[in-house]
Amino acid sequence: MYRYLFFDLDGTLTDSKAGILNCLRYAFEKLGEPVPPEDTLLAFIGPPLQDSFMRYCGFSPELAAEGIRLFRERYVPVGKFENAAAPGMADLCRRLKERGYVLALASSKPEELCVPICEKFGFAPSLTVIAGSPPESDWEKSDVIRETMRRLHLEEAQKDEILMVGDRKFDVLGAMECGIGCVGVEFFGYAAPGELEDAGALAVARTAEELEHWILTH
Repeated sequence: MYRYLFFDLDGTLTDSKAGILNCLRYAFEKLGEPVPPEDTLLAFIGPPLQDSFMRYCGFSPELAAEGIRLFRERYVPVGKFENAAAPGMADLCRRLKERGYVLALASSKPEELCVPICEKFGFAPSLTVIAGSPPESDWEKSDVIRETMRRLHLEEAQKDEILMVGDRKFDVLGAMECGIGCVGVEFFGYAAPGELEDAGALAVARTAEELEHWILTH
């Protein structure tokens, strides 16, 4: 039986597409680089920005770092709120907390951005911990999961009680690296077809109701 539920943010608790894509276009334009097609921009939703700039655009580490700086130049004041809660997820989190589950956010997004987003969209009261990357860093998912465990004072022996919930293979693989299971969600279609299953997700839920049923029966 799971007791601790770790949630990703972008694509899981919220639909962050508009804010992320607008800020990516801003960054590419400021860099004087061609703006990639939307399919490429959508691939940025989920993994650390540094990895995405290098993997999808061929940027050097230095140019990727400048891309991140420009992205956040718009994202911090404006883009983070070009966002919406995933349908049913705020209510689901409240119900799960009432049932005695311990909920936490484990996101690669900078923590200083995660906190106001969770507050604005009604998730913060349900979350015992809101963990994200440190300032000026983009942690891998496994780093954030370990930090979330540390803040909750969870030991190795309790890993069977922890479940990660995320929308991309990076959530599944990061959870596996830490020795915990992950359920995938396909609320907005940001993952490629079969991505979550191929990565090793325990299950894939397409609505908050499906996710709730899976959690309550496992």
